[in-house]
Amino acid sequence: MQDEILLTPCRESHAEDTDSFASPNEEKWDFVLVSDIHEMGSEKEIKRKKFLDELSKKGFTIKKIEDTKLFYGVRAPPHIFWKYQRLLTNPNSRQQNSSAYQDIPMTTRIRVVHFILQNTVTSDLEKLHDLMKKKVFEAAFPLHKKEEIREILKKKWARWSVLFKEQPIEQIRCYFGEKVALYFAWLGWYTYLLIFAAMAGLATVATGATVFSSSQVSKEICNANNTIMCPLCDQNCSFWLLSDTCMYAKVTHMIDNEATVVFAMFMAIWATVFLELWKRERANVVTSWDLYGWDEEEEELALQLINNSQHEPRLYQHSYLRSTIVLILALLMIMVLIGIAHALVIYRAMAVAVFTQSDTSLLSQHADIVAVLTGAVLHYLTIIVMTKVNWKVALFLCDLEKPRTSTQRENSFTMKIFLFQFFTHFSSLIYVAFFLGRVNGHPGHYVRIAGHWRLEECHPSGCITDLFIQMAVIMVLKQTISNIMEYLIPLISHQLRKKKKHPQRRSLMLGEEEEAEDPCKRQWLNNYELNEVNVFSLFNEYLEIVIQYSFTTIFVAAFPLAPLLALINNVIEIHMDAIKMMRLRRRMVPRKAKDIGIWLQVLEAIGILAVIGNGLVIAITSDFIPVQVYKYMYSPCMRENHTNMDCSTGYINNSLSVFHIQDFEPHTKVLPVFKGEQIKECRYRDYRNADDYTYTVQFWHIFAARLAFLILFEHVALCVKLIAAWYIPDVPQRVKNKILTEKHNHLREELRKMSLSPASPWGPFPQERVLCNPLHHGSNLTSRNPPKTAATTAEYSTDV
Repeated sequence: MQDEILLTPCRESHAEDTDSFASPNEEKWDFVLVSDIHEMGSEKEIKRKKFLDELSKKGFTIKKIEDTKLFYGVRAPPHIFWKYQRLLTNPNSRQQNSSAYQDIPMTTRIRVVHFILQNTVTSDLEKLHDLMKKKVFEAAFPLHKKEEIREILKKKWARWSVLFKEQPIEQIRCYFGEKVALYFAWLGWYTYLLIFAAMAGLATVATGATVFSSSQVSKEICNANNTIMCPLCDQNCSFWLLSDTCMYAKVTHMIDNEATVVFAMFMAIWATVFLELWKRERANVVTSWDLYGWDEEEEELALQLINNSQHEPRLYQHSYLRSTIVLILALLMIMVLIGIAHALVIYRAMAVAVFTQSDTSLLSQHADIVAVLTGAVLHYLTIIVMTKVNWKVALFLCDLEKPRTSTQRENSFTMKIFLFQFFTHFSSLIYVAFFLGRVNGHPGHYVRIAGHWRLEECHPSGCITDLFIQMAVIMVLKQTISNIMEYLIPLISHQLRKKKKHPQRRSLMLGEEEEAEDPCKRQWLNNYELNEVNVFSLFNEYLEIVIQYSFTTIFVAAFPLAPLLALINNVIEIHMDAIKMMRLRRRMVPRKAKDIGIWLQVLEAIGILAVIGNGLVIAITSDFIPVQVYKYMYSPCMRENHTNMDCSTGYINNSLSVFHIQDFEPHTKVLPVFKGEQIKECRYRDYRNADDYTYTVQFWHIFAARLAFLILFEHVALCVKLIAAWYIPDVPQRVKNKILTEKHNHLREELRKMSLSPASPWGPFPQERVLCNPLHHGSNLTSRNPPKTAATTAEYSTDV
């Protein structure tokens, strides 16, 4: 095997405008393989030679350059691309000359070569993936080259000065392939529509701000100077005044008001409209790329046959035993994630007890808020840790399933990792939203953890602020820290690799001439110094944005600012990803695609969860339903005709139950004197009778109203979603008509060719003749008259 080409002497140019990825007199190489320098005759050296020999047998040209590493440039022979075009191009558009391969796009060329490299098998039955595991090869990557399209992307996309300009999707597709281009098209579309959601969220907060100090419920809390609340802990905790939480109540009612219900309904419709409009946008994009009829499975089969003409397809298989094992293990993993959420609940219960008894007045007075904040930070840390665990578990389960194709493997992995990440992110939020303050019991009969720590209680103005704080902390930390690390780590890593691996120039002796450098060497080294990419590089970007979309939609009723934070993040994310892909990472292997794949199904599932989640937040977490029940059943407005009175007057006093302190549990030690007065009873948030602490009738009225609202909200929202999905066609009429016209023109052209082809058995100018139908003696069939041949005579005899 000739693995070394005679080098052409060429001195390195030091011009300032020289591109670090360009090589003078550039030779065209499809891929570069990198290997350590192994000892002659070693096992790794023999395995490397066997692999390169297999490539040579397939007609590949290989060039070797030696530096601190061994670099092998690989160029595929023309006949491979000719076969690709003949197998996969539409018959009416096929090039019939042998030089058709010259017109193949660079993205397709890289994709074909990558497939062959990954599926070339040595005599030891090892593929490139196996050899890289054994450190025979260190890396394999296509090259960033100095192309016109790359310069356009660097100027119009991969820079901060074009932050608010439209993305060059067509150029992204031509350089990185359809899969990457579709991701950025989808992300750009999502970001654009977030503008409307962010405006609606800001309007909701602005509406709440108008009642920041004027809300009747907030006023009652701020003026409750004589309302004594029960202690927040069991040991040496004092009573407290409801008016002490005046600011907390104002913030709560800024979030929790009538506008929140409208906003939740709007976001349910927005999620549907976003997906339906994206389907239309995707149809436009895919049609312009001529990918509507492209079949991924057919392309993979064609590439397998190009690589090995004796290849037999791997048939579809399904094992119920394997699926059962995977299902059981997945459920166990979900139970572990729910258990971690329970651990966070225990932490918050313990934190409230510890902070309440703290000598620091700031901690003791705001123990519940500090517990929520620290719990949210701890939740964020568990997300970071469990993300790595979830990743490995999902990969393990995918290996158990043994998917047939890479696409099936990606889809299977997507569903598992999203499921695990969903429970990692949302288990604690689900507890805060739907269980906090509802399963903690009441004074004298608290539910305790390990018989010691009391579960948390809700604030008298509601639990929605706790959910607001939790979501705000997680979204701000996740987006801020993640973006900083996502950009700084590749940047620092790139700089370190350049320092570590860039060769030092050797000092020249007197009279010694500088040794000529290969024109490809600098280009290959610069590409090698970039950060590596893998099959999950784009997947990570999708997962990050889909989790963000979950935060933006599912509990958005409790955090109306979520769309605004997502919008700001995405504007930065698009260009940060562009800079990483163009300047800090090796070139990604282009992949073809005609949609965003299984992610669309995930987004549709999130849309349904958004309806359910926001309905539950308003019905259970929010105080919207209890206030409405009070207004229309128990307020002074129902007993007397008060036209000038706010019907929510008296709501706070009505929502607080009375507890006699002699009924405290024996081990509870409270200070009976508060502000010089002997306390006999205190108030707590619940609807219970003062004598036996059973639920009042009003509790059951509220329960029924919550249930009725939940059913009504979800049915109305789902109906509106279905109507929106029906009203907005997935494919625009223009695209449908274009496809219809192309099919019609193609068939007409084929018919014209058939009639003019001299090889046609019917001749170029056939004559008409009349056939007699024996079943209908009065009717005639008009047909073209074929040439008088024995074959046609026999055919017509058979037909009659």
